[in-house]
Amino acid sequence: MQTTRQWQTDAIGPEANLTIGEARIPEVSGAMIRVRTQAVSLNFRDRLVLESGMGLPLQFPFVPASDMAGMVEAVGPDVTRFKPGDLVISTFSPDWIDGRGPGTARDLPYQTRGGFYPGVLSEYTVLSEEWFTLAPKTLDAAEASTLPCAGLTAWFALIECGKLKAGDKVLVQGTGGVALFGLQIAKAQGAEVFVTSGSSEKLDRAQALGADHLINRHEGDWVEQLHRLTGDYGVDHVLEIVGGPHLGQALKAVAVNGRISVIGVFEGFEVSAPAAPLLLKAPVVQGIAVGHRRALEDLVRAVDQTGLKPVIDRRYAFAELPQALDHLYRGPFGKVVIEY
Repeated sequence: MQTTRQWQTDAIGPEANLTIGEARIPEVSGAMIRVRTQAVSLNFRDRLVLESGMGLPLQFPFVPASDMAGMVEAVGPDVTRFKPGDLVISTFSPDWIDGRGPGTARDLPYQTRGGFYPGVLSEYTVLSEEWFTLAPKTLDAAEASTLPCAGLTAWFALIECGKLKAGDKVLVQGTGGVALFGLQIAKAQGAEVFVTSGSSEKLDRAQALGADHLINRHEGDWVEQLHRLTGDYGVDHVLEIVGGPHLGQALKAVAVNGRISVIGVFEGFEVSAPAAPLLLKAPVVQGIAVGHRRALEDLVRAVDQTGLKPVIDRRYAFAELPQALDHLYRGPFGKVVIEY
């Protein structure tokens, strides 16, 4: 009987004890494919799930992380979308193929990898072909593994929902994975991009990626800096990655009839903001829950067409997962990736 090594834990909490265990590799049948994992991209959400469970019905031993790239090694007789040798990437929400998201007004749709479903930090997985899509031809496995959550979140906010066009002004908060994807996607569409950060060194690196305007949060009120740079116009689209009461700052920054994509929860899960700018500016305030598989396929094509290269701060070995998770707390410039 074949087995696979995987990172797993039997309990959730700040001191969750992650260990390398083994699990049986299921037989490949029907529309299933066996994928050998080559890279896993970590998200800050992965730490939140390990530390709090995020209210999810986790199955133990729990395997964390949602984003991977790997090589198809075997396919079932009913598989039509892949063949052995294909490089594929996971989908964050396997049940969301296109259109309206799953779930109801009562039951929130959060059936994702690395949470409701087991995660991807395993050497092999055998799952339905519907849970994967082809990786870009222009990226290696580590780069491709950053697309399913961080890349798709930025794409879904700006392109799928935001209908971004050339000349639009876009505000990107910080220099993490979603932020840098937002910067690169916006520039590829001909937008004017403003980046905020508390690090001059990271702002310089963002400028090298194409950022038009750099705003250091430690050099005065960043919203006032933004207003001066835009002649009080504001920005057409805010990627709101901070969360909590910071939504109020996003409302100050957004242009009249602009758009705010609420993505992050670094400052809390309860967002708050004053009513006046919300009512008088009348922006679209949109929550972004990553995105569906069809949009991920659109992003893959765009990556190959534009030459976009995901930014990886550091690549770790499989055995170095604890160090890689700690890196997330240090504020990486771009993504942190585990390679096999």
